[in-house]
Amino acid sequence: MARRRILLVLLLVVVLLFLAWPSLSTTLSNWWWFKEIGYEVVFARQFTTRLSLFMGVGTAVSLFLYANFRLALRGAAVLPYPVHLGPNLPAVNLTGVVRSLSLPAAIILGIFFGLAGGGAWDTVLLALHGVAFGTTDPAFGRDVSYYIFTLPLIDGTLTMLATMLVLTLIMLFPIYLARGSFVVTPPRHIHLDRRASIHAGVVLGALFVIIALQLWLVDAPSLVYSTTGPLVGASYTDLHATLPALYISALAALAAAGMIVAGGVRGHLTRSALQAIVGYVAVALVGRGVIPLIMQKVFVAPTELTRETPYLQDHIVATRRAWGLDSVDVKELGDAGSLSLTDIQNNGPTIDNVRLWDRDPLLQTFGQLQELRTFYDFVSIDDDRYWIDGKYRQVLLSPRELNAASLPTRTFINEHLTFTHGMGLTLGPVNQVTSDGLPVLFIKDLPPVSSVSLKVTRPQIYYGEIANDYVVVGTKQREFDHPAGEQDVYAAYDGTGGVRVGNALRRLILATRFSASNLLFSADIGDDSRVLYNRNVVARVKQALPFLRFDRDPYLVVTADGKLKWILDGYTTSDAYPYAEPVDDGTTYMRNSVKVIVDAYDGSITSYISTPNDPLIRTWSAIFPGIFHPLASLPADLRAHLRYPDDLYRTQAALYATYHMDSPVDFYHRADQWQIPSVGSSDASVPFMRHIIMRLPGEASAEYVYMVPFTPRGKDNLAAWMVARNDGAEYGRLRVYKFPEQSLVFGPTQVENLINQNTEISQQVSLWDQRGSKVIRGDLLVIPIEQALLYVQPLYLQAEGGRIPELKRVVVAYQNTVVMEETLDGALNDIFGASTRPRNPTSGTSSSAVAPAGGDTQSLITEAQQHYDNALQAQRNGDWAKYGDEIKTLGELLTRLRNAPGTKKP
Repeated sequence: MARRRILLVLLLVVVLLFLAWPSLSTTLSNWWWFKEIGYEVVFARQFTTRLSLFMGVGTAVSLFLYANFRLALRGAAVLPYPVHLGPNLPAVNLTGVVRSLSLPAAIILGIFFGLAGGGAWDTVLLALHGVAFGTTDPAFGRDVSYYIFTLPLIDGTLTMLATMLVLTLIMLFPIYLARGSFVVTPPRHIHLDRRASIHAGVVLGALFVIIALQLWLVDAPSLVYSTTGPLVGASYTDLHATLPALYISALAALAAAGMIVAGGVRGHLTRSALQAIVGYVAVALVGRGVIPLIMQKVFVAPTELTRETPYLQDHIVATRRAWGLDSVDVKELGDAGSLSLTDIQNNGPTIDNVRLWDRDPLLQTFGQLQELRTFYDFVSIDDDRYWIDGKYRQVLLSPRELNAASLPTRTFINEHLTFTHGMGLTLGPVNQVTSDGLPVLFIKDLPPVSSVSLKVTRPQIYYGEIANDYVVVGTKQREFDHPAGEQDVYAAYDGTGGVRVGNALRRLILATRFSASNLLFSADIGDDSRVLYNRNVVARVKQALPFLRFDRDPYLVVTADGKLKWILDGYTTSDAYPYAEPVDDGTTYMRNSVKVIVDAYDGSITSYISTPNDPLIRTWSAIFPGIFHPLASLPADLRAHLRYPDDLYRTQAALYATYHMDSPVDFYHRADQWQIPSVGSSDASVPFMRHIIMRLPGEASAEYVYMVPFTPRGKDNLAAWMVARNDGAEYGRLRVYKFPEQSLVFGPTQVENLINQNTEISQQVSLWDQRGSKVIRGDLLVIPIEQALLYVQPLYLQAEGGRIPELKRVVVAYQNTVVMEETLDGALNDIFGASTRPRNPTSGTSSSAVAPAGGDTQSLITEAQQHYDNALQAQRNGDWAKYGDEIKTLGELLTRLRNAPGTKKP
């Protein structure tokens, strides 16, 4: 008998281990991964907090429920209900069945409560370590930290207690019914014996005490999120009607609790409970429903602006502070005078970096020209800036990543052992083209070859944007590195990334984690082999820092020593900032508090605090000590590539279109509301948000900014433009330039209409479309120069059935003038006269969409010869369309050569 019990226990252990093994293997492999990246404290603190809450909450709820069940089942049944299962079977005592199920039921329900409690690990840790904001709400005078850190824990705790009490009442009903303690006699008589009456009365009374606490401690402070008034925040009605009613309702709930308990003790619980509930509901309906409604309709609505002005001011101040709009630097521009040739020349860096290549056409071109093998992919295009050959250049780049789904043969060895990484990147300036209308490439080919001072020394990309599966390095199989002519080059991984395979047990755990038996049995994999997983950089940092939100757009940087690093922007967010305007997902507070660097080769993660005064990141730093570093310790070559994050800037710009009005009266009437213009663009959501190198008005030198224009609501003229600054000490600062309200500055929609109405442009576009080609109109770029604006739009031509767009024309609009030329410099020459090149251009300019200076005779001759040769080749090929284009360009160059300084005039 004893041996049978032992075997039964062992069998039970084996079954439980079998069922728990997948979860256990995932937990262990996650622990190894966190150790690999040095973030053990995140895993350990999160795991231990979840486990502690699960055990604590689960045990407490189970004990509470079981104690109530046992209390209800104590003693002999008053009127037991026997259940007859069949004519020849003995009757079953239902009370006994309920008694035997009480412990399992309490444990199971406790597990569910424990799981819910464990899921609130972040709420508990924030409440325990919360840092003060130093700002109080105007309604109750509490620090904002109370609403963000403390109130959610109070709310969650009271909600869980209320749920537990309701569940207890529900479970007590069948127990007392089975015991005969609860009798219903039709039509309306309900009888409870004294013991059941006291028990149920105490539980129901406790529930009303919880309701009172919820009203006083949670619902009243939560009026700072009310939408009763015209905006978010406690309004006149909330503070003068709803708030007193909440306090009175809380007192009514306490009174109801007393009546219910007293009624239960006296043995007439049902009558007392009914009276208490009816009384409480009546107070709640009148106090929190009828009276606030009457006040809002009769007293507030007719004079809403007068009564709500102070609360409107509170809302505006809170929203601007929560979204970082209170520190925007506003500059007034003068009347937009006429730009001169000197203005253009003095803003050479701006002109030199006008972005003529759009992301979508360039991504197609990169894919056709530089993927080189079917299993390489260019996923996205990143904007950035570098000092190249002594000149500050804006560039577009894209990493060449390996896409395992495109491998010709998808086997375990190919996908996980041989083809393990991407290779290098393609990088070129935003404004230069070849004579064939293709982008000039500073870095290209395999292995990456650079024609400029920027070099790539470690081009392998093991961690990137493509969500590739795990790979194993350090195996007996050779790793494919890159193609070289007819042969392939192989190279072994010598980085520190990945989790060591180790002994047979570790192999089993990893094989279970990835559902891959080959990891367990492959002879190619040794004990010293390493498994690289979580290789998508966004998913990687989300797992490492689960309490942060991350920007949608990670970007790749080439460091000074030629290594490849990913930069990701991390946000601290909250949906509980009082009085602040929420966005679509409910967020009311957001800071770009963390910059995360991920090495593309070894996957190492280093996190830097970029907003040290943010209370949320200070709190998380206290919770997880040692994982964040000061931004001052970020290497200078990486710091030079930090940029204002995209998601935050989009949200701030959208909010600032309204919240630039800080007067409650103007805000209420929306007298000066702006909008972000949107016309034909590849990015329909916020089409005119662009990175650009430019010299801001009043500044001494050009800098890399993120720019967005604003137009008045319902109008097309430009009202202002905003920039987020990215360079040096100015990083992270927002500045707005406002045009005088009495002046007319054409906005993007008006300029788009001017371009569409231009006869020459429309005829040329129609002609190209009729020749079996497709015209792609690029983004309309807004280029601020001094007090005025230039608009630039590139035109691309894509052959029918082809996938390589070519840059063919550049449209420039200034005031009422619209011109189209082959080059930006040609278009500027048409508008402003002689050469628009800077008087002392810096070195490093290669074949560019910006034409050489008018006095550079040799450059003009060389370019003319090139177009002449292209025309002859087109003639031989029978490509008469291209022949006509080349002859036209040749004529323009000859005219420019004739007018060049130093040329003898006929």
